[in-house]
Amino acid sequence: MAYDLEEQEQLENLKEFWRKYGGFILTVLLIVALAFAGWRGWQWYQMHNAAQAAQIYDQLREAVAAQDLDKVRDAAGRIVADYPGTAWAQMAALTAADAYVEHGDPKAARVPLQWAIERARDPAFRDEARLRLAGVLIDEQAYDEALKLVAQPTEKSYAGAFADRRGDVLVAQGKSAEARAAYREALELLPPESALRRLVQVKLDALGGLA
Repeated sequence: MAYDLEEQEQLENLKEFWRKYGGFILTVLLIVALAFAGWRGWQWYQMHNAAQAAQIYDQLREAVAAQDLDKVRDAAGRIVADYPGTAWAQMAALTAADAYVEHGDPKAARVPLQWAIERARDPAFRDEARLRLAGVLIDEQAYDEALKLVAQPTEKSYAGAFADRRGDVLVAQGKSAEARAAYREALELLPPESALRRLVQVKLDALGGLA
């Protein structure tokens, strides 16, 4: 009998607890379920976008190989417009820019390179875009703008390449002494295994080495 009373009391306590907190508990469970469903949906959306962007990037590479700049422009434009948050977008911007420069239209390269500087999700891609745009600006004799672009990289691994590009700008400006200093800095910053070191040394030697 005592057990029956105890069970009855526990049941009443449970009913009272549920009356007080049942609605809240159900709400929390619903929120958790919706959040999980939303997360899964977002994951699917991200994977779907990446797959779509990858397909268009393949079309971009085919257009580059075929030297069809109209198709290059179309494919790259579609990726950066429709899938800007994917890794494929930053790759597409640099690939398109290279194609324009290679086919004698460096001004066209400014648009995708500027997009990459502002919108690429990975810092290394932003630094690479700044390097390449600085090269375009040297050809356009926009030296001050080029120097600003390569003043300081986001990634330390680009410090040597940025110093090298500053040297290129200074050479174009006729500032040999400052260019030598920039190239020496590049040699100090570049790792021993860097393929760029030999080219920097050639540039420095052409300016009179350490003089």
